[in-house]
Amino acid sequence: MNIAILGNGKMGKRVNELATKKGHNIICVADSNNPAISLEFKNTDVAIDFSTPNTAFANISHAINSGIPVVSGTTGWLNKIEDINTMCTSLGGAFLYSSNFSLGVNIFFEINKRVAILMKNYNYKSKIYETHHTNKLDKPSGTAITLSNDMNKILKKQTTIKSSRIAETTGTHKVTYSSKIDEIEIKHTANNRDG
Repeated sequence: MNIAILGNGKMGKRVNELATKKGHNIICVADSNNPAISLEFKNTDVAIDFSTPNTAFANISHAINSGIPVVSGTTGWLNKIEDINTMCTSLGGAFLYSSNFSLGVNIFFEINKRVAILMKNYNYKSKIYETHHTNKLDKPSGTAITLSNDMNKILKKQTTIKSSRIAETTGTHKVTYSSKIDEIEIKHTANNRDG
């Protein structure tokens, strides 16, 4: 497969390494010195976007307007996702977004919903704690927002998110339910970016 990588940060670099190791071709890489708008996507099968909240919309738009399907894991720009969906539909394009593509996190999403269903009729305060590396640009993380949105729909109340940025932390998300009597906690910790 011929891949364009949009964003050359921690995830973009790791996608590049893993895709190359699996025998795929990296056709081009967009970064702050070489923005996506300047790229031609000749012979590109797919664009993988792990850019920044400020550049994601332009990167994805350029790829879709160029007829290239896009897979995006960039968070912090979703106020414009409906514009991308409309553009994609009108051009007959393909676009896939997730706040997290890790198998473990997606299992964690499902566990979180199940716990929220069990807790909805009890008087516990819910909270989400998320920790990432200091270079992560959005706060809270897209994963924490997904956890919170799922919980809020079930619990019918807002869940507080507390964000921390610490050195080279890959990503940890913890959901707690606390009362005067006890506390329940579920947690996912990423050991690396391979997921």
